[in-house]
Amino acid sequence: MRLVVPVSGSDPKTRLTTVLSPDERRGFTEAMLADVVDAVTAAGHEPDVISTAPLDCAAPVTIDDRGLDPLVNDLLTATVTDDESALAVVMADLPLVTQESIERLFTPDADVVLAPGLGGGTNAFVCRHPEFRVDYHGASIRDHRRIAQEVGAETVEVDSRRLATDIDEPADLAEVLLHSDGAAADWLADAGFSLSLTDGRVTVSRE
Repeated sequence: MRLVVPVSGSDPKTRLTTVLSPDERRGFTEAMLADVVDAVTAAGHEPDVISTAPLDCAAPVTIDDRGLDPLVNDLLTATVTDDESALAVVMADLPLVTQESIERLFTPDADVVLAPGLGGGTNAFVCRHPEFRVDYHGASIRDHRRIAQEVGAETVEVDSRRLATDIDEPADLAEVLLHSDGAAADWLADAGFSLSLTDGRVTVSRE
């Protein structure tokens, strides 16, 4: 099985612009990527990190400036050619991910295994069906269910909060400090972020 971690390295995490500078967004992206690489490696897999720009990473990084859909679909075409081959894709902004959650992703032997994101995205998948393709626009988990059904792929979904929690918005940062003790949580703490209780909801504040 080939396992790919795609990441936008050129101008990452633009929805965090209100709380992080461009250099900080890049540093935080690298920290989240480190958490994902650590979890994948601990689960016994060697990740192929593919980035739109150079990044500081413990794993080798391949530079590819294509968009996510053409990149992943070309990888599917090249990798999944028969029942013995598989491609796994795990997004780089999942700092809550652990060895155990990665192992859960690989446990089912279905044609397509999907890990939905909380906002309707697809945060990870495993594909063993040569006709399955991706479409990450909009509510991609719905599109991927439909595409898998159209090509006759047996599909299983993994219900995992750690795989479902991707970090895009400022409000998401609280999840990292609440539920992770990895590189991304350390990065936020070093940058002055801490948990704050506002109107009964946990958010973050910055010194």
